[in-house]
Amino acid sequence: MSREYLSSNPDSPFSDAVLVDGKTLYLSGRIGLIPGTTTVPETAEEEAHLVMQEIQRILAMAGMTMDNLVSLQIFASDVSLWERFNAVYRTYFTGKLPARAFLGSGTLLFGARFELQGIAVKD
Repeated sequence: MSREYLSSNPDSPFSDAVLVDGKTLYLSGRIGLIPGTTTVPETAEEEAHLVMQEIQRILAMAGMTMDNLVSLQIFASDVSLWERFNAVYRTYFTGKLPARAFLGSGTLLFGARFELQGIAVKD
């Protein structure tokens, strides 16, 4: 089994993702920070866009798109954000949706409302 460790920050204590056998990508948990900061945006919608864009960025590092996602786990600081997150989430997919979980988690790093991790597979 071969593994490729993808990371955009060599000082990070973890990889952004791990590509196994050139086909299956395991994405580390990602949050929607304002680029270049450790600050989340004011609204849940803005944060949801940023975290989805972060997922797209990591997928692109492996030559993949949102269509390659097969599973996503969404951790939310408050499950009442379900509908607000979904309104943004749906705009990032054009076809089939990945399997997913939406879990209440309490406090997230940097005061984030959402953290996503997932699995993608190359066709």
